[in-house]
Amino acid sequence: MEPHSRRQFLQSAGAAGAVALLAGCTAEQTNGNGDATPDENGNGSDDSNGNGATTDPDEPTELTVGTYESFIDAPSTSPGEWLKEAFEAEYDVELIWETPSNGVNNYIEQANAGSPVDTDLYLGLTTDDLIRVDENLSNGSLFAPAGELAGADDIREGLQFDPENRAVPFETGYISLVYNEYETEAPETFEGLLEEEHRGELLAQSPESQTGRAFFLHTIYTVGEDEYLDYWQELQDNDVRVLGSWSDSYAAYEGGEAPMVVSYSTDQVFANMEDADLSEHQIRFLNDQAYANPEGMAQFTDSENTDLVTDFMEFVLRPDVQGEIAERNVVFPATDTAELDPEYDEFAHEPPEPVTFTYDELDGNLSEWIDAWERQFAGN
Repeated sequence: MEPHSRRQFLQSAGAAGAVALLAGCTAEQTNGNGDATPDENGNGSDDSNGNGATTDPDEPTELTVGTYESFIDAPSTSPGEWLKEAFEAEYDVELIWETPSNGVNNYIEQANAGSPVDTDLYLGLTTDDLIRVDENLSNGSLFAPAGELAGADDIREGLQFDPENRAVPFETGYISLVYNEYETEAPETFEGLLEEEHRGELLAQSPESQTGRAFFLHTIYTVGEDEYLDYWQELQDNDVRVLGSWSDSYAAYEGGEAPMVVSYSTDQVFANMEDADLSEHQIRFLNDQAYANPEGMAQFTDSENTDLVTDFMEFVLRPDVQGEIAERNVVFPATDTAELDPEYDEFAHEPPEPVTFTYDELDGNLSEWIDAWERQFAGN
């Protein structure tokens, strides 16, 4: 998913001083074949799993988890390998990552073609993903309700985004402005972006990107459904530059083409990793807010490994695991009990007021809002 493509950009942007941190080594995996070996009395017994425990041949030996590619192998930090090793160390199963190039659309296509989905759950669902699933699935349901989960009560208020309780939040990002205080003082409000002193200073992204969509939706949240096109017209009149992706706009920002960019409120985490000048990576929460972009995990309806899926979800919601995932993915945990390193907490900035649209508010509106915005931009 695009929020994490920043790691790919930072790896390639050598001129900007980006560095890469390698992920952990591949975990050794148990064979889980359940072969019987005779005991001292000649009776068959379950094969040892290598740590003195025995393997029940009736229990699943694999858990297949779909996710986005950068969760597994981003050039800097990424939580996938660590999460695999940690889960396998506690459960006698092999965790298999699956990263289809077209993400959730891959599973929609499978289901619509009548093919069973062999994957057990998906990690990284957004509100937009769920709406796309529900709009495009020809029949049935792709994901099953999560049921009761240990740790779910610790999820922060406002991050639950699925009214049917299929997707359980496990992390979130916040979209804000990043600015260079040597070049400008970012405004404190959305209206301030329209002032003459900020003409040509803002780099944004198309709503087709994750960051661009979050900023786009934040403008609608702020000025209203009836006024957002007028607001964007005024942004255009003030020479906002809208590029296709976060990588494009951030490269332009790093190149000094403009002193403000729509980005992430964890930007200083990366800047600190690179020993960069934090004055060039200041965070501004317009209207003292930032748009929350929570990600969730959900079990596929076709999966028969419900108990193991539940184990995995509860594992992900544990305080220590929440902290590791957040720090390695450079986002925020979904729970308020997560264990975070104090230094990480210092450079990852949370808004005074997170805002977001609910599933019900976006359902039936999101595509129309974006289409109207695209027609206006095309007309200009």
